[in-house]
Amino acid sequence: MKRESPPLVFEHVGKRFGDTVVLSDVHFRTEPGELVVLVGPSGCGKSTLMRLVAGLETLSEGAIYAGEKKISALPPHERGVGMVFQSYALYPHLTVRENLAFPLYVQKVPQADQDREVRRVADMLSLGPLLERLPKQLSGGQRQRVAIGRCLVRKPEIYCFDEPLSNLDAALRSQIRVELKSLQRELKKTTIYVTHDQIEAMTMADRIVVLHKGVLQQVGKPEELYLEPKNTFVARFIGSPSMSLIRGDVDSGLFASGELKTALAVRSGPAILGLRAEDVVVSPEGPHSGVVKSVEPVGETGYLHLEVAGLRMDPASLGAPGSATETPRAPLLSASIPGRDAFSIREGSVVRFSIREGRARAFDPDSGEALPR
Repeated sequence: MKRESPPLVFEHVGKRFGDTVVLSDVHFRTEPGELVVLVGPSGCGKSTLMRLVAGLETLSEGAIYAGEKKISALPPHERGVGMVFQSYALYPHLTVRENLAFPLYVQKVPQADQDREVRRVADMLSLGPLLERLPKQLSGGQRQRVAIGRCLVRKPEIYCFDEPLSNLDAALRSQIRVELKSLQRELKKTTIYVTHDQIEAMTMADRIVVLHKGVLQQVGKPEELYLEPKNTFVARFIGSPSMSLIRGDVDSGLFASGELKTALAVRSGPAILGLRAEDVVVSPEGPHSGVVKSVEPVGETGYLHLEVAGLRMDPASLGAPGSATETPRAPLLSASIPGRDAFSIREGSVVRFSIREGRARAFDPDSGEALPR
């Protein structure tokens, strides 16, 4: 039985480059053998946080532990961390076999042991038939397998993956994603994985860490972040389509914004209503109506984006500065429908809809923090 690697503990981690604060008071811990995905907008500090684990950057404040060992006080080669980069970083003049063996060669591992480890990793990653090829003779997926294999031969206790699939096409990303998750489960090694891809984050992670402007927003299982976001930033960033955020007022348990009204069990006063697309049910009997501004048929599920009279969307929904997206959007309400139905609905048509009871989230309009139910 394989031994799980130790948990990582981040104690009030901070990082500055000159006067620029990249990370501020990041504080959380992983579980042993857990795959933790770091997500957030570009420049949020996720890659910097991983580089701090690997020792490629030095801390400005705080500490990082692997179990009881304070790895932030150790040089990179003593941390037991293996890293896989986005760019593969293979030696073009070396064969696959030589690329895999290179870390062991540097460590002066005996040749017989090198050969045994290379064969073990090659079998694990289906690289056996490719061992004598050069990187230029490989596909993108094969090169990424070699980069992963070169990390595996070192047998690190902790793995760091920096957007390892972003250079691959969509079909290959899906295939390698499944293989990588299966491999991580087999090895039971604590893994930090950086990505900007929502699908990678939601399907691979045991837990997701959301960062924004260097500040930790929420840590939790994928379903927790999707169903119970702690603030409007997480609500908008996690999920596709993003959660619709609607400003309105609550009076005796009834939320109202323009012509939209629905039960909302929070204190009376101004509030932001958060709705996932599946919380909006399109049906002829629905009490509300909206104009279809765009249709997205995407397989078994399709999405409508509706313009509802008088609806007041929160600035975060419109791509205001500091939100999950900087691109301005129209104030539209998203609804999910069966994928086949999406082909028969035309832009400009009017549909009726209702809101599923008990599914909406409520947020404070000033702080953006989730309101207790």
